Amino acid sequence: MPHLLQKPAIKGSQHWLQELVNRRPDLLEDTLRPRLQLSNNDIFNWLSPLEADGYAEYRDEAFLELLSIHLEKRSLGSFWPPGGPVWDGLGVTIRGDVILIEAKAHSAELASSCQAKPQSLTLIKNSLAEVAKFYGTPATVDWSQCYYQYANRLAHLYLLRELNDVPAWLVFLYFVKADDVAGPKSVEEWRSGIEAMHTHLGLRVGEANTHVVDVFLDVALLRT
Repeated sequence: MPHLLQKPAIKGSQHWLQELVNRRPDLLEDTLRPRLQLSNNDIFNWLSPLEADGYAEYRDEAFLELLSIHLEKRSLGSFWPPGGPVWDGLGVTIRGDVILIEAKAHSAELASSCQAKPQSLTLIKNSLAEVAKFYGTPATVDWSQCYYQYANRLAHLYLLRELNDVPAWLVFLYFVKADDVAGPKSVEEWRSGIEAMHTHLGLRVGEANTHVVDVFLDVALLRT
């Protein structure tokens, strides 16, 4: 199902992102503006996860429809099978930027491996190999293992921005001091895990992409 209704989350990254988007979007926007070279007058329009929309999260063609994106050069279906990433958050700016959010509150969320069936796995691996080549990583690295979720998010950014000229940004949002899930207590702790992930994927630190943004937000700011 491409349109996934969610209940109000009570803990973890899903809870904190729901709180952030619906109660304190200014905290995220103030961090993103300089990274996206936006002015203080530039407006963000958050489309997911909205309380008024059942905190819905989107995937496959539904996330493209929500963002009013039409892939004219390379279709989603030719690049990725159904059952692709479920986006934690989606938004657009008044300038036309597309914002894709992947949120984390616990370091264990960094690790994942592809569980796709054989008929889907071939397309996934072919697309991941194409993306890895674009980033200049060694051909021997299997992006479908260990840090697959990070890799498939990079792949969808590549599909949008590099193959279809969509002005997309990929935001990895790392919540700090999420003690409800015993999450990392500092930015440095998160950065250590991120560096290990980049090293495994063959990405040079700081060179994942200029359109990939890491944001670190202390959950204490959402409790005030």
